[in-house]
Amino acid sequence: MSMKPVVKCCALMADEGPHFEILERAGFDVESVDRRLNLWNEDTLIEVVGSAAAVLAGSEPYSPRVLKCLPELRVIARTGVGFDAIDLPTCDEQHVAITTTPGVNHHSVAEHTIALLMGVARGFPDLDMRVREGEWERITYPRVMGTTLGIVGLGRIGQAVVPRALGLGMKVIACEPFADPEFVKQWKVELCELDDLLSRSDYVSLHIPLTAETVHLMNAERFAKMKAGSVLINTGRGGLVDESALNAALTYGHLRGAGLDVFETEPLPLDSPLLKHRHVLLAGHVAGLDVESRRDSLTMAAETIVALKDGQWPESCIQNLRGVTDWSWER
Repeated sequence: MSMKPVVKCCALMADEGPHFEILERAGFDVESVDRRLNLWNEDTLIEVVGSAAAVLAGSEPYSPRVLKCLPELRVIARTGVGFDAIDLPTCDEQHVAITTTPGVNHHSVAEHTIALLMGVARGFPDLDMRVREGEWERITYPRVMGTTLGIVGLGRIGQAVVPRALGLGMKVIACEPFADPEFVKQWKVELCELDDLLSRSDYVSLHIPLTAETVHLMNAERFAKMKAGSVLINTGRGGLVDESALNAALTYGHLRGAGLDVFETEPLPLDSPLLKHRHVLLAGHVAGLDVESRRDSLTMAAETIVALKDGQWPESCIQNLRGVTDWSWER
């Protein structure tokens, strides 16, 4: 029986890639996970991870119960930048390091954001569905050029959206309390408060993390403040949006449509009323996933695990254990 530390690959599309060679060369056994299993079920996730020392994690939830049932776990290496599905206090208590892969998927998310925006702007999925149903109707929609995009959150991803939107001839405004002044000046982005942004934007795109303060940032009150006929794009986190309030805004016609890659419950339940709207374009939490970002995120996640095992502390990738100076791979 191998005594090597085990890394379980729970992340999407992690059955093969550069992480295998990186981790095996460093003395790990790397094991793929059956993607048919429901990793959102606590008992299933506990059984899958078992005695692994590290996990290449996707968006599966690591609750306090799950974490307390995994005493051998040292690292949860998230292949992406979001870690809201992981209980930080329990990880701190058990000295489990949570790592992310910053700087590898912002271009992918930005492209996906523009794809959703353009899709809804040009009438998809409604036009596609009409053709498939034999309803040949030519419908006009407002031109994107000359409209205003309001970006909520001007970090790496929000910044990556800016030049793409400007290239479409859009005006860009943003809500970001800690904006990079050089970036704002270079791209002539107007900064404003959230309510002002909502009232002026033809398209609103969310690019902020999910925290206790941002849960249901977009609620009934905020949807009412959005410009009539505007569109919401969310490639951030599902919890940023109150989906019942969004459904109401779409049903009563205040919003023209929405482009959504993330949802409050994932996978999106088949009884969700959002599925009934023909001007809502949907994707299954794949905005940050293209060939290049997959390769780079798996590489960075693996290298981070190796660095931690070797006694290094890649601080820019670690999202918890603030102020800890005595962390060790060995318990």
